[in-house]
Amino acid sequence: MEYTPMATKIWPVPLALAVSLAALGLTACGGDQPQQQQQGGMPPAPVTVAEVDSENVTYFGEYAARVRGAREVEIAAQVSGILQERRFDEGTEVEEGETLFQIDPEPYEIQLATARAALSDAESANRQAQSEWDRVSGLFERDAVSRRDFEQAQSNRDTAQASVARARAALQDAERNLRYTRVESPVNGMAGSERVTVGNLIQSGMTLTHVTQVDPIRVHFSMPESDAFRHRSAHNNESADDVVNKAWAILPDGSEYAEVGEINFIDPRIDEQSGSVAIRAEFSNAERQLIPGQFIRVRVVVGQYDDVFMIEPTAVSQSRDGAQVFVLDGDAKVRAQPVELGPVIDGRQLIINGLSSGDQLVINGHVALRDGADVQVTNQGNGES
Repeated sequence: MEYTPMATKIWPVPLALAVSLAALGLTACGGDQPQQQQQGGMPPAPVTVAEVDSENVTYFGEYAARVRGAREVEIAAQVSGILQERRFDEGTEVEEGETLFQIDPEPYEIQLATARAALSDAESANRQAQSEWDRVSGLFERDAVSRRDFEQAQSNRDTAQASVARARAALQDAERNLRYTRVESPVNGMAGSERVTVGNLIQSGMTLTHVTQVDPIRVHFSMPESDAFRHRSAHNNESADDVVNKAWAILPDGSEYAEVGEINFIDPRIDEQSGSVAIRAEFSNAERQLIPGQFIRVRVVVGQYDDVFMIEPTAVSQSRDGAQVFVLDGDAKVRAQPVELGPVIDGRQLIINGLSSGDQLVINGHVALRDGADVQVTNQGNGES
């Protein structure tokens, strides 16, 4: 029987050698790549810097406001009677003490005459009682009358004196009521329309018209809690300028009112619903440009800051510890500098603390920076902010 051996598969020598060399090459490349990255590192980040200088800043705020009279008085009748006459033109200026209405005075003239007569009777009775008292007291000192007669004379004298006092009070009341038939303006101002026409019977306490004092005039507005806190701090600062107490009115047409106002009231409480503080300023209004009820805007000083820095808001970033900026530390590194922020004024961020005059502030290219990072300043020698 013939024996047939099994066939054996033999790799060609060139192909096996190529596979081995490829494996060795991959191993070599994998070992060299991390070493090359560690030796090379990241290139310095390109940044733009600007030199900062401190300055004194006055922060103004502008708020919606409503004009009101310095005094707004409801003119009411103080006695009852027939409204006999109106003595003013509606919508015109009236003066303090000017008679606006006349109520029929005849009933009160009669009351006054009656009160005068009653006072005369009381004074006559008082003279008689006083004379009797003088006589009886003299006799009592000489034991010529009894104690009962003495005490009776004394009681009659006291009663007569009390009657005189009551009669005088009734006379004063009658004089007052007669005077109240002339309804007068308690202030200088603009009179409103009549509420009751002539010929009507009016009762005491009924409103007849109103008078609004327009010079000086007041402007009422509200300031957000944060601004109110800054304003109050500036107001309490002994070194603050008087400008902190001033106010400027912006008229509806956008023009600025010529007179500068004075803040004369700041509510000590914060409104819980709106989170704002009510403030009032007073203006001279001789030309009557400001009208009660008018809607305007008012500009006031919110705060004053000395030796602070104004920078672009985009230069500020946030870290775990709060706001920070990057400043150049030497020629090729940056330092993360914590800063205390103030308000944004006219589009620029106020920095209260954290910067010094002459610092080179990174204004572009800081987004991916970290403290101590290497940088390449692209505008070296051009420190304009």
